[in-house]
Amino acid sequence: MPTVNTLRIATRRSPLALWQAEHVAARLRASHAGLKVELVPLSTRGDEVLDRSLAAIGGKGLFLKELEVAMLEARADLAVHSAKDVPVELDAPFVLAAILERADPFDALVTRDGRGLDSLRAGAHVGTSSLRRQLQLRVLRPDLVAVDLRGNVGSRLARVDAGEIDAAILACAGLERLGFGARIAQRLEAPEWLPAAAQGALALECRAGDRDVAVLAASLAHAPTALCVCAERAVTAALQGSCQVPIAAYATLDAGTMSLDGWVGSQRTGQTLRASQRREVGGQQDAEGLGTDVARALLARGARALLDD
Repeated sequence: MPTVNTLRIATRRSPLALWQAEHVAARLRASHAGLKVELVPLSTRGDEVLDRSLAAIGGKGLFLKELEVAMLEARADLAVHSAKDVPVELDAPFVLAAILERADPFDALVTRDGRGLDSLRAGAHVGTSSLRRQLQLRVLRPDLVAVDLRGNVGSRLARVDAGEIDAAILACAGLERLGFGARIAQRLEAPEWLPAAAQGALALECRAGDRDVAVLAASLAHAPTALCVCAERAVTAALQGSCQVPIAAYATLDAGTMSLDGWVGSQRTGQTLRASQRREVGGQQDAEGLGTDVARALLARGARALLDD
């Protein structure tokens, strides 16, 4: 049994990040009698620089750095992340100790009056900082204007409500976790619209070799979600993708058979490519292999040129 008496969880300060960290803390307290769990809220560069897109300032890894430093300096033992924000390659001192059961993996369209994507007027301004979301929007509604939108969930909704933009695209999971599920005017879902790899899942990160913390974290792991996330992240890894490249991946698992869709596009030309495969998956190695094969299928269809764009 783990000998940890107090577990300190590093988290970003945004309302959604704090909700996610407290959710993990509550589950750990419920699973391990007598365990004290404390939150260590921190500000990251990704939270502080809001006047430029994530692609322009270095990518999603900016949401992790300060949390990892806190673990290295022994100010925290564990970090909670939105799994889609975790780079496919972690720095050597860290490991992902658990992937929790996935919430709604899809994107949501939010509007003031509840109208859906097809009902937006031509030229309407839709806010999102994601190149993936911008390009999928461009494919479905080339007459709309995508505008960069950063900030926490509340500030993004406020810009829609104030009329600064006509709509915004956010993750369904984040809206629902903060009690804004009623604001979802339309779920943007597969097969027409694919999410980011690992979207909707939470990831727990700790120091490599910190066995007691890893055991505590692993008690919250959800194996089917972990396999799907593994396959999706393998697509991104094989394509050498980051938030500077529009990439999507979405896996489902049914009675041991996994279906995986991969998608990549060029922000410059608007061209997109898609590949899908389905096979039995018995463990992590099989899931990674499926993800790699889907990426290879995309590359065989010309994805490298789109990635180089």
